[in-house]
Amino acid sequence: MAPRALARPVITLDTSALYALLNRRDPAHVAAVQALSDDPGPYLVPAATLGEIAFLVEQRLGILVLDLLLADLESGAYALDCGEADLGRARQLVKRYEDLSLGYVDAAVIACAERSGGRVLTFDLRDFGVVAAEGTITILPGLSQ
Repeated sequence: MAPRALARPVITLDTSALYALLNRRDPAHVAAVQALSDDPGPYLVPAATLGEIAFLVEQRLGILVLDLLLADLESGAYALDCGEADLGRARQLVKRYEDLSLGYVDAAVIACAERSGGRVLTFDLRDFGVVAAEGTITILPGLSQ
């Protein structure tokens, strides 16, 4: 089944953004919360990030926080998207940015964001900053400083 097209540009959440939202002690927590407070949504979680974020949350924050994340996904607080339709573009990005060791998860976030309006909430500026400089995605204002 093809992913549904979203009507308006959304915020695509990278693993670093999801982790910051869930961890009140994270230095980026306030910025992440503010970014979503300033935008009515929807917020998009690429399916490729689920294993990565679930592992981090379970290991570092515990099963109760993982349950909260899963409950948010189940309730529709975040749209879960990006799969088969984005694989080709993700492959291109992995090859294009092999010198960065971009990796599949970040490439999938970028591919998903490109298709969904281009806005990315991330605190991983090393990789995403390079791609943003080339114009295919926009890191939300205030996060790139």
